[in-house]
Amino acid sequence: MTPAHAPATFTQALPSYLDPHHLGPWGIYLQQVDRVTPYLGRLARWVETLKRPKRTLIVDVPIQLDNGTVAHFEGYRVQHNTSRGPGKGGVRFHQDVTLSEVMALAAWMSIKNAAVNVPYGGAKGGIRVDPRQLSRGELERVTRRYTSEIGIIIGPSKDIPAPDVNTNEQVMAWMMDTYSMNEGATATGVVTGKPVDLGGSLGRREATGRGVFTVGAEAARRTGLDVAAARVAVQGFGNVGGVAAKLFAEAGARIVAVQDHGGTLYRDSGIDVPALLDHVGRHGSVAGFAGADTVASEDFWGLPCDILIPAALEGQITEKNAGRIQARMVIEGANGPTTPQADDILHDRGVLVLPDVIANAGGVTVSYFEWVQDFSSFFWTEDEINARLVKIMKDAFAAVWQVAEDHKVSLRTATFIIACQRILHARDLRGLYP
Repeated sequence: MTPAHAPATFTQALPSYLDPHHLGPWGIYLQQVDRVTPYLGRLARWVETLKRPKRTLIVDVPIQLDNGTVAHFEGYRVQHNTSRGPGKGGVRFHQDVTLSEVMALAAWMSIKNAAVNVPYGGAKGGIRVDPRQLSRGELERVTRRYTSEIGIIIGPSKDIPAPDVNTNEQVMAWMMDTYSMNEGATATGVVTGKPVDLGGSLGRREATGRGVFTVGAEAARRTGLDVAAARVAVQGFGNVGGVAAKLFAEAGARIVAVQDHGGTLYRDSGIDVPALLDHVGRHGSVAGFAGADTVASEDFWGLPCDILIPAALEGQITEKNAGRIQARMVIEGANGPTTPQADDILHDRGVLVLPDVIANAGGVTVSYFEWVQDFSSFFWTEDEINARLVKIMKDAFAAVWQVAEDHKVSLRTATFIIACQRILHARDLRGLYP
C-alpha cells in the first residue's frame, strides 16, 4: 500500500472521447506541442494544460427544411484555453468537420492569439453541413439554431466567434442578431467579421490575406528573395488566397498558379488576378477561366514557383507531395495545411515555411480591433487599421525570427515557443481554482 504521505503520481492519458489510433488534426497539434516542450523551462510543468481543451460542447442543430422535413446537423464549439482572455475563433460550415478538427483549430487559435499578443484565448466552432446544399432560408435557420445552442458559452466577454470556411459577414450578422434577441439587448461584440453597418470593422475582410502578404514580404526581405521578381502559386482563392494574390501581384510578383475546389490554373507569364477574382465572384470557382491553362490538380504541387501559399484547408502538404514542391518559401494562409512529416521534408530541403500561427494571424488581429471598436463605439479609419495591423504583424514576425535564430529551430517551433510561454505564464500567474 502506498504510504499516506507519499505523493500521488498519475499517467496523463488522452481524453477518453479521443481514439488514440485516429487522432486526426488534434494529433498534429499534439506533436507540435511535444516539439516545443523542451524549450519551456519551468513552465513545462503546465504543458498538459495545452493538451486538453478547457471546454468542449457538442450540440444537435435541428431545422425544418424548405420541403417540410426536419434535418439534424452536428455542431461543435470548443474553447481550448482562456488563460489570457476570452475565447476567440471562427465558425466553419463544412460536411467533413470533425471534433478533432475543431479541437485542433481552437488550439491553433490559442497559439496564434498569443503569438501576436492579443488578449484572447483560443476557440473554434463548426457544423457538419454542406452549405451549398441549403437554400438561403435553410442556411439562416441552421445558423440561428446553432447560435442558440452554443449561446450558453459564447458572449462578448466569454467567447467571440468569427467567419471561417463557408461562413461570412451575413452569417455573423445572423449570429449577432440571434444572440442579441436571446439576451434582450443588442450585443455587437459577440462576433467579429460582421457587416460594417452592424459594427464590423473596415479592413476585416482583407486582413488575413494582408497578414499573409506582410509576413511573406518580411521573410523575403530577410532571405534575399525579390518579391517583384517572384513567381507565386496559391491554393484556395477566397478571402485569404485571393487577397494575398492581389497584394503580391500589386507588389510586382507573377501569380503563375491557382487551385481551388473547381480546378487548377497555370500560366507562366502570370495570371490576371483582378480578372480571376471577378470570375470567381461570378462563378464560384476558378473553373472555366479563359486566361490560363487548366492542368491536373495533382500536378499543382510540382509547378515551378518561388512562393507557395496554401490557403484552403488543413492537411494539404503531406509526405506524399512535399518532395515535389519547388518553392523557396511556403506561406501558410490556411490553418494546419502542412503535416509534421511534410514539415520535416521541407526543412531538410531548405524550404522556408512561414507557419499558419503567425502567417494568417492578420484576421484575428483585426477581429481584435473590431471587438475594441464595438466596446468603445468609436471606429477607426481603414488606413489606421491597416497601419496598426502591419505594425503588429511585423513586430510579431521579427520576434519569431529572432527566437528561431537563437534556438536554431524552425519558425513554427519558434512561434510555439513564444506563444506557449505566454499562455503558460498566464496560467502560472493565475494558479488553479479552487
